[in-house]
Order: sequence, then structure tokens, then C-alpha cells
Amino acid sequence: MMDLDLISKTDHIPVLIEPIIKNISPVRGVWIDATFGAGGYSRALLDAGADFVFAIDRDPNVFSLAEKWLNKYSGRIELINDVFSNLEKHADDVNGVVFDLGVSSMQLDQAARGFSFLKEGPLDMRMSQTGPTAADLVNSVSEKILGNILYFFGEERASRRIAKAIISRREKELFETTTDLARVIEKVLPRSKPGQSHPATRSFQALRIAVNKEYEELFDGLFSAEKALSVDGYLVVVTFHSIEDRIVKRFIKARTGNLHSTSRYLPDADVLPAQFTQITRKAVKPTANETSINSRARSAKLRIAKRTNCKPGKNLTLAELSVPTVGDY
Repeated sequence: MMDLDLISKTDHIPVLIEPIIKNISPVRGVWIDATFGAGGYSRALLDAGADFVFAIDRDPNVFSLAEKWLNKYSGRIELINDVFSNLEKHADDVNGVVFDLGVSSMQLDQAARGFSFLKEGPLDMRMSQTGPTAADLVNSVSEKILGNILYFFGEERASRRIAKAIISRREKELFETTTDLARVIEKVLPRSKPGQSHPATRSFQALRIAVNKEYEELFDGLFSAEKALSVDGYLVVVTFHSIEDRIVKRFIKARTGNLHSTSRYLPDADVLPAQFTQITRKAVKPTANETSINSRARSAKLRIAKRTNCKPGKNLTLAELSVPTVGDY
């Protein structure tokens, strides 16, 4: 077993790493770390016995942080700047793919990246630092689309009121900074009580997801992993909120032949030959010990499946995996 107290002294604590290693042991062969971040999972896989790791991240800045420890794994790791929906283009016939869908604390802590409503910075939120920013989005989309984004991506119940307030304000002055937007949202919602999250939490989450197309990326990434995995290869996914977990859960159910429609208005997905078998029957949650050491782990859920010898199936639709859609923006 890994010493979590020792891990906590490093730069990054890989969430749920103990049950991951336990369920995939013995660790061997070639792996893809689809969300490299600070490298916690890559290092854990290599230390546990993986021969090689392809480490992918859409944020080009993260790789410089790995320079201090890369030499230890010389010849056993390759860093790749790309989105994980392209992972099958970089490696195939791999023994495992691991996704950590949490937002990097390194990104949140940098005011210039524009993710945090607590720090003054440009309203950016782009993980890859390319393409339209959050400011571009809130200053241009319709009130309906903005409300959809806040409701479906952030599960914000006051989405329509917030969208209306944002539109009203931008008609006078466009949004440029994180705190500027946060103040408008705060005026719409009741002041948070002690222990409650900041009023802008859900809205900022929704905008970040929209800017980076995170749910579509997850949808495509799961199918890409299916194509890249060898027989008996592991799909390992750590999620941090309910919508992500629902997408992953339904993907695994679909690919193990157990998916049934959750809506009477949608037909059941076609039952296909099973591309995976479930390793974790239910989502694995962190222990009290882990959450006491690493607060980031509190909302985490782990799901693991193992690839069968059936060829990759056809991609399903966004609706079949309950991926929320909001319209064009």
C-alpha cells in the first residue's frame, strides 16, 4: 500500500491512487495518462511497475513543472501536448488509460488564467490557452444559450436570473475580469451562509466547462480510449461531480451491454457485444483518511473497467450517454 502521508508532502496528490493500484495490479506494460497535470498518476504508475507512460495534457504550461523529476524516469515517459480525445493517435494496444477529470489546482491558483472568482484576473478559463475565452462567451452568446450553459453545465437553479443580469450589464459595458463577473452574479443571489460555497461557484464551473467543451471532450475521450486499449487493458476514470460520473457510468454500462434509457422519450441504446467488463461494480469513494489528507478528494468517484476482445463498437449519441447539450455557441 502507498503511504498517503508521504504522498501528501509532494507537489500533487493523485486522488484515489490506492484503490486504483490495488485494482490494476500487477501494473505492467504501456499506459496513457490522459490528464497529466502535475504528473501524480504518471509517477504512481511508473513506480508501481508500468514500463512506459504516454502523458497527455492540453495545457502546455504543465510540462515545465515535471522537469525536476523527469530524469528519474528517463526513457519511460513521453510528454504530449494535446487534448485527450486524440489519445488513440499517439498510442495503441496500451495496457491502460487513466483519466483524472478534476481541474488542476495549479490552474485555479494562477489569477492570470481566469478560473477563479476569488482572484482578479482576465476572464479567460482556457485550459489550452487557445480559442475563445470565457469573456468572449459571456459577451456574445444569447440570453437563452447562456442560461442553458449555467443550468445544464453548472446545475445552477438561478440560471435564468443570472443570464438576464449578465446580458443587462454587458449592454452597458462588456465583461473583462473574473471579479467583475463574480460581482454581478453575487448581486443576483442571496449572500452565502457560513459553510456554503461562493454564489458564483456553479456559474464559473459552467463557463469553464463550456469554454473547454469538457463534456464533449470526455465523450470523445472515452471512445478514443476504447480504441487504444489492448485486450485486458484497463479504463480508469476519476470524476469530481455528478454529471461527469453519470457520463462515465453510462458509457461503461453501454459497453458492458447493460445500458437502458433513463428517459421514456428516448429508445434504449442498441445492445452491442461487450467491449468492457466492470472491475468496480459501484463507484469507489475516498476513505476518511484520504479526505483528511487531501480535501480535493472529497467529491471524487472512481470507476474501472477492463477491455474485452470484442472490436470497438460504434460511437453512441450524446443523448444516450446523458451528455448535456445547450445549443450552438
